[in-house]
Amino acid sequence: MPDTQAMDRIRLILFDCDGTLMNSHHHIIRVMQLAFAEHALPQPSVTAVSAVVGLSLSTAVQQLLSGKEAELTAAVTETYRRLYRDLPGDYVLYAGVRETLDALKGRGYWLGVVTGKSHAGLQRVLAEFALAHYFLVMRTADHCPSKPHPAMVNECMREMGVGSAQTTVIGDTALDMQMACASGTKGLGVSFGVADHATLFEAGAAHVVDHFSELLEHFPHLQQQPPSLTMR
Repeated sequence: MPDTQAMDRIRLILFDCDGTLMNSHHHIIRVMQLAFAEHALPQPSVTAVSAVVGLSLSTAVQQLLSGKEAELTAAVTETYRRLYRDLPGDYVLYAGVRETLDALKGRGYWLGVVTGKSHAGLQRVLAEFALAHYFLVMRTADHCPSKPHPAMVNECMREMGVGSAQTTVIGDTALDMQMACASGTKGLGVSFGVADHATLFEAGAAHVVDHFSELLEHFPHLQQQPPSLTMR
C-alpha cells in the first residue's frame, strides 16, 4: 500500500467498462433481446435496454421486467449470462484505449475498473483484450451494490489508500456520474457510450470528452510517481 508521504501525489482513475473501455452497446442489446425471446417474453426496445446499461445484471433485468416475479428475473438473468458468454462477441475496444492507458500508467496514475459486469465477465474481457496488467484494483457487481451506490468506488479507494480528492471516475452513463457524486469523487464523462453530453452533465460530470485519447488532457504528468504496485 502507498506510504502516507506520497498521498498528495497519488491519483487513482477508475474506469467503467461497457461503453467506456469497449464498444459493447449493440452486443448488450442483442443478448438482452434474445434472452427475453427465449422465455417467450416481449423483447425490450433498444431505448429500454440502453436505459439500464450500467446497472448490475439482475437489477437491469428486474427493471425491464417491470416487477414480474423474482423467479422469472432469475431465469432471464441466467439466460443472458449464458448467451453473453456463448455468442460471438460483437464488441471492440474504443479507438485509443490501449495507447491512452499506456500513457496514463506512464504518467504515474493508478488505474482501476468499477463495472456492473460480473467478475467472471470482466476477467474474460481483460483477458481477451490483454488489458489486465493496466489495472491495480477492480470492483464488480458480484460483491457490491449496483451503481449509482458508491460502494465500488469507496472500496477501491480504501484498498489503494487514497481519498476522494485523489480519485476520478470515468464512465459513459448517468449512473457512473451519480456514483462519482455519491462517493465524493470527480466524475468525467465520455460521450461515445450510452449518454450524451447533457445527460452526463446533468448527472454531475465535471467534464465530458468525445474521444478516449482526450482523457490525457485532464491527467498531466505527476511531479513524482507513486511507488510501484503489483497486480493483486
